[in-house]
Amino acid sequence: MLILDILREYSDSDHRLLQQDIIDLLKTNYGMDCERRAIKSNVVSLREMGYDIASEKGYYLKTREYTDAELRILIDSIFTSGAITDKEAHSLVRKLEKHSNKYFKSHVAHIHCTSSGKNAENKTVMNSIAVIDTAISKGKKISFSYLQYGIDFKLHPKRDIKYIVNPYQMLSDKGKYYLLGNYDKYDGISHYRLDRITNVEILDENRKPMKSITGLENGLDLSKYIAERVYMYSGESEHIRLKTNEILMDSLIDSFGKTFRVELGEGSDIYVDLKCNPEAFFYWAMQFGENIEVLEPESMRNRIRQAALSVYRKYKDSNPV
Repeated sequence: MLILDILREYSDSDHRLLQQDIIDLLKTNYGMDCERRAIKSNVVSLREMGYDIASEKGYYLKTREYTDAELRILIDSIFTSGAITDKEAHSLVRKLEKHSNKYFKSHVAHIHCTSSGKNAENKTVMNSIAVIDTAISKGKKISFSYLQYGIDFKLHPKRDIKYIVNPYQMLSDKGKYYLLGNYDKYDGISHYRLDRITNVEILDENRKPMKSITGLENGLDLSKYIAERVYMYSGESEHIRLKTNEILMDSLIDSFGKTFRVELGEGSDIYVDLKCNPEAFFYWAMQFGENIEVLEPESMRNRIRQAALSVYRKYKDSNPV
């Protein structure tokens, strides 16, 4: 098993170990003496146990649980996540690095000092996730405190009374993690940032059945649910029709998935029909105000018109107040 550890740590297709290399590492790392014959017989035993060890021009571990590319994606995902602290992010990465060798570690070492610094400040996120996961599995309600930033740039409870929520699903969207549930006093769906949740407790009371929650009567289609809620706003979705240019297709798919319908217009113009939460769509539309025109519903046209006029009034004077 020490030979296996050495192969994991020091070998790959570009760094093959000769028998003498393994003998030297056994001595240096573990103070163990070994003969050449023993190296070969132990490698044969490891192969019989299912380990994929190549022996062309030296030994190396050919197959691992994760490829270098997979590990890089996982590490990037951890450091760009806003749901956990930097300390937790580094701890997770160190665990992942154990599935690689020293050459991979040297290539990604710089990442440790270049994380964004935008990770969550709530140090109880991992514990909250574990408790919420247990509650979902047991079908129980939970209570928790919900945090928000004050002008001192620190997190504080949003209110003195704890929230009581029926938890159904935890989901990730755009680098943030959310609890999807039902606030006990109402019948609709609510979202809660996991990095804003603390002091989670599982209650004895069973949660409401999912089918009794408005919007979850037929279960939960996560991909469709996220596509209709660009910024994770709660509430019903509505049909929206807009005119834009085909150059915006990338942004449309990034935001709404591939569930919307497209009709060709004149030149490179297109007409798009989609379903989206109106609050979420309003803020999406304001980002692309010069590149889209909302055609339906009239209520959305009016809202964007009023917002545009409000912005115009603030900037129409050349000198700010």
